Amino acid sequence: MNGSREDVLTEVRDWLGTPYHHAARVKGAGVDCLMLLLEVYGRAGVFARRGVDAASIEIPRYSRDIMLHRNEETYLEGVRRYAVETDRPDPGNIALWKFGRIYSHAAIITDWPAIIHAYAPENMVVPGNAAMGALASRPVRFFDPWGTR
Repeated sequence: MNGSREDVLTEVRDWLGTPYHHAARVKGAGVDCLMLLLEVYGRAGVFARRGVDAASIEIPRYSRDIMLHRNEETYLEGVRRYAVETDRPDPGNIALWKFGRIYSHAAIITDWPAIIHAYAPENMVVPGNAAMGALASRPVRFFDPWGTR
């Protein structure tokens, strides 16, 4: 894959149905929303376009309920390392929501408000509608992995 938006959308659709499992990153076996981003953008070639080896990205340990106990925006800052904040929810971009005290849940946009995400309440990677349910009322920010720095 050459890192195009279509490559990202193809790859994320291939993860649909993967069970939700905190801090896991194995297609078909288990993944959470953070690791879904790493695996999808890595496999689609987005990181390689920037000269980054996806396997070399180190993720510090994080608890499943980090948003309830921490104020440090570690997820937000991590996304900012590899994507540029934008006001455009374009296909292939990242949507990042605030849960609890911090921005702590992400999805890949397919056709806003349509998304795909590893969502604990659904217990798997699912398509979703960000205009409905728990996500609709939360602050959200958008990030473009192809944006220039």
